[in-house]
Amino acid sequence: MTMTKAAEPEIASQTFGDPAHPPMLLIMGAMASMLWWPEAFCRKLAGKGLFVIRYDNRDTGRSTKYAPGEPPYTFDDMVDDAIRVLDNYGVAKAHVVGMSMGGMIAQLVALKYPSRIVSLTAISTSPVGIDTSHLLGTTEAYMNHSAEGARVDWSDRAQVVDYIVKDAYAIAGTAHPFDQKRTRAFVEQDYDRSGGFLSATNHFMLKSGEDQGGEDRKGRLHDLKVPLLVIHGTADPIFPVEHGAALAEAVAGARLVRIEGGGHELHPDDWDAIVGAIVSHSQAR
Repeated sequence: MTMTKAAEPEIASQTFGDPAHPPMLLIMGAMASMLWWPEAFCRKLAGKGLFVIRYDNRDTGRSTKYAPGEPPYTFDDMVDDAIRVLDNYGVAKAHVVGMSMGGMIAQLVALKYPSRIVSLTAISTSPVGIDTSHLLGTTEAYMNHSAEGARVDWSDRAQVVDYIVKDAYAIAGTAHPFDQKRTRAFVEQDYDRSGGFLSATNHFMLKSGEDQGGEDRKGRLHDLKVPLLVIHGTADPIFPVEHGAALAEAVAGARLVRIEGGGHELHPDDWDAIVGAIVSHSQAR
């Protein structure tokens, strides 16, 4: 594991594969450390001739954490973090893959730093700067589950682990069985490595730079020149697949790969399809 050289914030990262190979940066979603890009998944990508970099977003894993409730950073700062990670490895240009909130960060990275991005892959996410109010929203079942999070004591390990395991089940797809034992062991590992998830709840309170008088991104996706691949499960309860389709439609030449029965997840049974699509997209560049 490597930490960024700058004092604040420190961003923890890890690499897989040969540094001489084309670099690929993986950006994970809200409250999720880099462990949610499973090591075996990263090694699978690296085995296809890529230098894979995963990292802990602020307030997750072993990166800098802040007091919960009022994060002193914006969504745009997390965009800059992605570039700082690349800089830390001396990477001038990289393929970028983002999932969920990480997919939104990845879109903003491509808009703000197009010269640093070779290709963009967005998984289980929604388009930024585009009106999505007409699209299907988060399912009622997941909304009910999410509401239960307000009653969780996020400083209590047992409560938090139970809730996150339930969350993993709630976002799972319909195509494959849910492995509760494996999921619980993973969540416990992530919790202990991170020192808890209390600070990670800051991700749900973030403002964009636009909210604070920054750059207006409305409609800018239509001008995106970075080659885009969208991967989306057809049973995603957080961002229904229509969100992935809207993202693909917003960018000229973009391609949408549907994972039949896939949820808001990287299920091991879908890795071959997901990795295959990502690698083909990167090799075409």
